[in-house]
Amino acid sequence: MKRIAVAALATLAVLAVALPATAATPPTYKGTVGPGFTISMATKPKKAGKIKLVIADKSGIHNFRLTGAGVSVKTSVPAVGSKTFTVTLQKGKTYRFVCDPHSSSMRGSFKTAS
Repeated sequence: MKRIAVAALATLAVLAVALPATAATPPTYKGTVGPGFTISMATKPKKAGKIKLVIADKSGIHNFRLTGAGVSVKTSVPAVGSKTFTVTLQKGKTYRFVCDPHSSSMRGSFKTAS
């Protein structure tokens, strides 16, 4: 009986080492541009690290561009729909989002904690 228990424990130990660790799912943040002259993020990231950014582009005359340390992603101006990006934010950095055709009025930003 002890041999079976020892063999089972040894097998479990081998499996625990052999199985890859599952990475945590990155948090999701949502941004919206249009249909009027608005651009926003429902909530803004406060922590550095990998995030998933889901953009709802609701107008063919707008786009949503996010830039900052190590990040440069955007939707297309004539396109309408949903687009998802996975980006990695750095500590203590400022990130800016903007509609390129209307950058003087449609913009925002957020900063991650140091």
